[in-house]
Amino acid sequence: MNHSGTRTSSPESLADGALVDLTQHEIQALRTEFNLADAHTHQRQSASQRQIVERLPQLWYEAEEGLQETYEQRFVDAFFRLHRQPTALARKKTMLSYAASISTMVVGMYLKRRRMAVSLIEPCFDNLYDVLANMGVPLHPVDESAFADPDRIYSELKRRVRTDALFLVDPNNPTGFSLLKHGRKGFEEVVRFCKDHGKLLVIDFCFASFTLFDPDVARFDMYELLENSGVSYMAIEDTGKTWPVQDAKCAMLTVSDDIHEAVYNLHTSVLLNVSPFVLNMLAEYIEDSIEDDLSSVRDVLTRNRETARKALDGSILEYQEPVVNVSVAWFRIDHPELTATELQRELTADGLYLLPGRYFYWSEPGKGESYLRIALARDPQMFSAAMTRLAAALDRHAR
Repeated sequence: MNHSGTRTSSPESLADGALVDLTQHEIQALRTEFNLADAHTHQRQSASQRQIVERLPQLWYEAEEGLQETYEQRFVDAFFRLHRQPTALARKKTMLSYAASISTMVVGMYLKRRRMAVSLIEPCFDNLYDVLANMGVPLHPVDESAFADPDRIYSELKRRVRTDALFLVDPNNPTGFSLLKHGRKGFEEVVRFCKDHGKLLVIDFCFASFTLFDPDVARFDMYELLENSGVSYMAIEDTGKTWPVQDAKCAMLTVSDDIHEAVYNLHTSVLLNVSPFVLNMLAEYIEDSIEDDLSSVRDVLTRNRETARKALDGSILEYQEPVVNVSVAWFRIDHPELTATELQRELTADGLYLLPGRYFYWSEPGKGESYLRIALARDPQMFSAAMTRLAAALDRHAR
């Protein structure tokens, strides 16, 4: 097994013509009748969101006349109010970019320049691994199980993490695991470990909006914890997984004061600004979600999750209960011989595109051959038809 930043399995070791990463799978899925691959938002507009669409010309001309700073501040203010993160809002040091991948590239540039090795959570979406590995950052896996028991997090990290930085995804994609399962304590223990041992803490919060409507999760001001601890940190946020805006999105990168100047200088080498029109539009969507308590997002995901659970109950796909109900569902394949790669290829022939689990286990892909991921942010009518077809296809492998 190689943990030094190179995949253990080349495309040739999978099969002739096999795809290299999950994004290539998602590109293929865009051509499929039932695309359940990417976690981007493909559901229809709610009634109030349609009103925003009707006002797009007005939002365009507003942005054309106003100052860039006005729309940046309006967007950041709305985002952190929705997420109830007053400390991040008060600090006014968040850097904006067009996509979380760009923010991750900036993180990778900083890590590479400082010659830092990283312990990256596993499983996770392989884009994180690929971006960092392609920039020459040495990567080592830290299994999600290390964070299961808050009383053991510190000792587990002390035993497992030998790198300069720790990179987490919370909530995690694809499993929905979150340190918020433990309230504040899980995060406090991670921060305490990183502070005590001089580790840079990097956290991908791109799915954090889904914690806001989970009744079993009490989100707190995480930036207050980070800032007051004195830990060196980098936090990535994103809008791309939450609102149906045809990939017109904005990502945010917030970092601790001790590294802010260095990261800012890297950030400005990548881009100047995000479109003021996009920021103006996104602020409207966020304000709409503040008004309706995210019901336009929550209702679609809740409905589709329940549809999937009912349709696949009793099949070879066993639903894996997440800590946080994010916009994807993770299923284990209960079959003695069938792999995710084989099943995914078979389902694609039926017009269904799901993501195979092997790519999420970036250091040891074989561990993921028992899992498939289904994206939930879809039109419920289309999703229901997809689940009906999926259930029928799985009947070929009835237990």
